Amino acid sequence: MADLRDLGLSEYESRAYRSLLDVGPATAKELSDASGVPMGRVYDVLNSLERHRLARSQAASRPKKYLAVEPDAALDRLLEEKRRELDEQAEQYAAVVDELSAELEAGEPPAEQFWTAALGPEETADLLLERLSAADERVVMIAAAPASGLDIGDVGEAVAEELEAALERGVEVSLLLSEELPAQLPESVGDRYFDRMADHPNFEVRTASGLRGTFTLVDDAEVCMEVPSPVDPEESFAMIDLKDPEFAGDVRRTFRERWSEASPLGL
Repeated sequence: MADLRDLGLSEYESRAYRSLLDVGPATAKELSDASGVPMGRVYDVLNSLERHRLARSQAASRPKKYLAVEPDAALDRLLEEKRRELDEQAEQYAAVVDELSAELEAGEPPAEQFWTAALGPEETADLLLERLSAADERVVMIAAAPASGLDIGDVGEAVAEELEAALERGVEVSLLLSEELPAQLPESVGDRYFDRMADHPNFEVRTASGLRGTFTLVDDAEVCMEVPSPVDPEESFAMIDLKDPEFAGDVRRTFRERWSEASPLGL
């Protein structure tokens, strides 16, 4: 059940505010008796409620009396304080990320083979997005079917954001699609991918016939390959991320051959 403590008040502050609502204007002694807040703490609690703008005092009376602010106003003020605190925390975390981004650097790509895999659509999408975000120089994506790694109907917005971010970092992005694929994609795909990035000098899309499979080549050294489901070839089963300079070189040469024969896609 929701409680005022969820909005940042202490147990004593919560009890004091609720008691002020019940008893109306009250002295510190009356509030202590009604709320159970010890007299040794009640003045600190009332001062805190005033700082939070949840209570007002009548200084002219002797002894001083206190009155609770109406609940709607009080809750709005507590919510405003929480939002301000969260904004400050978000700025602090962003500053930490900026500092760590400059401090932490990935090492050179491994000279020997290393691979990992992700199973299931969510894990596959997460792995693809992670590797796109790590690109420094070049991203090459080849897609032969809409249900494969370039499944932009499902994860298109996230992938589009990563590709746009890559372009902003100065990364070259090349998409090679099967000739049949553009007609199979929803109209929104054109808005998400092509319209946003078509004019960027580092972005290019071409189509070719006879493409098989789907993969992403990152920085000419890392290959993300889709593995179709053995039960339903139209569905993705897993993704293998392979860091192997020799294999990546073979993929790069094959891509260049197909790219030189492909036709620019009119955007």
